[in-house]
Amino acid sequence: MRRWTGPLTVLSGLVAYGVMAPLGWAYADTARYRKPVQDVPATQVALVLGAGIWGDQPSLFLARRLDLALDLYRRGKVKAVLVSGDNRVAGYDEPTVMRDYLMAEGLPEGKIVRDFAGLDTWDSCARAERIFGVRSLTVVTQNFHLPRAVALCRAAGLDAWGVGDASPPEMNATVIGYGREPLAMLKAMGSLATRPDPALLGRQEPGVREALAGS
Repeated sequence: MRRWTGPLTVLSGLVAYGVMAPLGWAYADTARYRKPVQDVPATQVALVLGAGIWGDQPSLFLARRLDLALDLYRRGKVKAVLVSGDNRVAGYDEPTVMRDYLMAEGLPEGKIVRDFAGLDTWDSCARAERIFGVRSLTVVTQNFHLPRAVALCRAAGLDAWGVGDASPPEMNATVIGYGREPLAMLKAMGSLATRPDPALLGRQEPGVREALAGS
């Protein structure tokens, strides 16, 4: 068994490097585009990515993202909010829950646009550009997800910046999020390389254009 210890150690190191290298690249490549709320440049819209709902309420992660989008709007950093999430299953409607939360916090309904086919990060970014005609945006998510989200949105042709939520480290979901991100980044490399169509396309939507016209 000893004779295999060296090769196995080398192999393990190579595998670990192969898994971590894409994430390291994403952190380095997007560093200049990830900013705190007060420093991020103004863009057209805030793109809030879905993060789960509990009935008619957003999950804690999602609520924190929505609060950041509200802050961006109130500071004049964005003129509208595009909420992008999953609506494939009856009774599970992330975009509508997100809209209702924002409205309850005082954001005008006319400034909120729902994307019902944001099935993953790439689809949300690609649909923002191809379906909703967005040119510049600030993507809002948790810090552990932000490098991947910004990289994907920029690969989709958007002038994308990012604002992240530093969710409490004692939250199990935060620990899990950091732990799964290297593998998620491996999957994302396929989208970065091939720029695939979103799972669902369809006709162009005027919602963002109308929200911006009312600014």
